[in-house]
Amino acid sequence: MNSMRSRILTGLGQLGYAFVSATEAFAALELARVGLDALRAGWDLLPRDGYLRDGGAYRSRRHSCFTQSPGAAPEAVPHRAHWQPTSYNALHGGLTRWFEPIPPSVQEAAAWRELLGGIGGLFFRVRAVPRWSIEAHQFRIDTASGIGRPTPEGAHRDGVDFVAVIMVGRHHVIGGETRVFAANGDFRARVTMSEPWSMLLMDDARVIHETTPIQADGAGGRRDTLVLTYRAGGFQAPEEAPVAAPP
Repeated sequence: MNSMRSRILTGLGQLGYAFVSATEAFAALELARVGLDALRAGWDLLPRDGYLRDGGAYRSRRHSCFTQSPGAAPEAVPHRAHWQPTSYNALHGGLTRWFEPIPPSVQEAAAWRELLGGIGGLFFRVRAVPRWSIEAHQFRIDTASGIGRPTPEGAHRDGVDFVAVIMVGRHHVIGGETRVFAANGDFRARVTMSEPWSMLLMDDARVIHETTPIQADGAGGRRDTLVLTYRAGGFQAPEEAPVAAPP
């Protein structure tokens, strides 16, 4: 095991989280920057999030789901809704949300599969489970209408095993500090992620996270991220209606 990967696993094991620079991520996950950078244009094609219950118009997103077995690459599953219980998301919990899927040009790229699979492989080393159910969210938070809120639900857990928050790019914004707390609420760490392909990896059972609002610092202010969740118990869905195909 390389030293970068060992450091990340130590952080996850001892603290419940690890901040990973882009250089560390490339080394630990054996990723090439050129392939990942080719994916960044996909964040210019995100539809508006029509489900924001705070009345805002600052978020665009796409969402797709995958599964991964140990030693294997992630595999796409039929498009499905995103759903969380109110116990994890007080603002949008209980709402069945259908987002446009991540396009094939992204999903089928080797860099995409290597990124999802490499992170999943790390998490398999922390927790030996038979399969990950992976949800991938492309987010753009912008300042066109004022303040942009990366986590309008506040400090939260996602109801999964592990979460990866990956910086894709920032442009003309201030704010956006990501904060990590122990599950009991004690403060752990903070960082303002700015370097493309730097990431925060978290054990969702042990820590809570949030990101503060962003404000414009020039024209076209935006913050692009990729959020990946890995869950051993299957995809979260309403018990009475685990929908797995678009309406």
